[in-house]
Amino acid sequence: MSKLRAAARSGRGLRQGAGEVRKSPRRCRENVSSHKGMLPPVSAYHLFSHLAEIEAFRKNLLTWYDKCKRDLPWRKLAASESDINRRAYAVWVSEIMLQQTQVATVIDYYNRWMQKWPTLQALAKASLEDVNELWAGLGYYSRGKRLQEAAQKVVSELAGQMPATAEELQRLLPGVGRYTAGAIASISYGQATGVVDGNVIRVLCRLRCIGAESSSPAVTDRLWDLANALVDPARPGDFNQAMMELGATVCTPRAPLCMECPVKPYCRARCRVEKELEFASKRLLGKAASSCSQAPDIEECAAATAGSCSLCPPATEPWDSSLGVANFPRRAAKKQPRAERTATCVLERRGPRGEPEYLIVQRPSSGNSQLGCAPGWGWKGRRWRLWERKDRCPEGLGMLGGRAHSSQGAGERKSPSLLSDLDRHQTPTASPPWLAGGRGGGGSGKDPCRETPTGGSGWIREVSI
Repeated sequence: MSKLRAAARSGRGLRQGAGEVRKSPRRCRENVSSHKGMLPPVSAYHLFSHLAEIEAFRKNLLTWYDKCKRDLPWRKLAASESDINRRAYAVWVSEIMLQQTQVATVIDYYNRWMQKWPTLQALAKASLEDVNELWAGLGYYSRGKRLQEAAQKVVSELAGQMPATAEELQRLLPGVGRYTAGAIASISYGQATGVVDGNVIRVLCRLRCIGAESSSPAVTDRLWDLANALVDPARPGDFNQAMMELGATVCTPRAPLCMECPVKPYCRARCRVEKELEFASKRLLGKAASSCSQAPDIEECAAATAGSCSLCPPATEPWDSSLGVANFPRRAAKKQPRAERTATCVLERRGPRGEPEYLIVQRPSSGNSQLGCAPGWGWKGRRWRLWERKDRCPEGLGMLGGRAHSSQGAGERKSPSLLSDLDRHQTPTASPPWLAGGRGGGGSGKDPCRETPTGGSGWIREVSI
């Protein structure tokens, strides 16, 4: 170990931001990068040391991507669409849908969305109810609402022209954050800007043994620095997609396919695993010297020994050989799930022909109703407050001239005025065509499939449930 520390002083490091190569210790003690002012200093061990190394990394990654990339509909559209606004829109829709959602789930939704609203102008004219209906099942309904709001803003305030840089996209469009802006700008407009999502975080943390909490602002800024330093200026969109593809298909959270990784020569975590395997083999074969240390001589971050490196894992979380490269990124402690109790009030009355009818109400379009459900239709209800008794109807639910029942499952009824705790809201519906009448009204005698709600509430027949 001491020989490596002595030899490391002759290495070189990459100056962050400017892309210049300068001489600096490969394993840094006092000499660290602190170009962003108040950010904690970073050891050169966690950076890319040579411009030639970065160029080789780009070449290996893009060669692999050209050969192995998945055939996805948004990639086809981005490659074939000549209209720059339609191309940016196609990429934008895919990035919003892919947030917190698996690729396999998104494909069908994406194809139906682009078939129904192929342009910004078409989406801007759509009703929110139609947007929510198509979005049903994807979750996080506010994404669809913000996407439509942003499309309306582009059409009404920006003359139908999408912002062309990551900075403008993030500043002008609601619901577009730093990652989404970078993805649209690099893929659609060729802007040389990196992106950092969950897959990229995992790849970067393993490449440079970054074990500090990746969600902290300081570490996040460093990861963006790395992404921007690595992005290929000639093919920024393909490079960013390649980094995400690598994290999704090869550098996976568990059981990564390191032998198939195109950039494994540049991965410090993999290098450590190989050194440990080599050392274990020598010991097993009796080739290790008797005076050899109990651990292999592995290159490490020298600043970590002094406790001054902001990117190394804490001393309380040492390297676990059984995990290999999956030591990175370090997983944050999971928060305990928040327990919430929801009261649902089912109001029943008799219709004109004596059949049971039930009141449903429209939830707020924000998707952040008191019940925390998607916009649409459902029973009247809200979350319990801690001080409320479970056997009393919460204020605001009211009887509305009907009988109140609790509902814990399809068709189950309790005694009047009793409300029970629910883990989930019941019967979310995007657009019920079977309302028996308008607000407060009874059955009209018309075809129930042609009735529409008025005033945000309506009565439905039991058979419809």
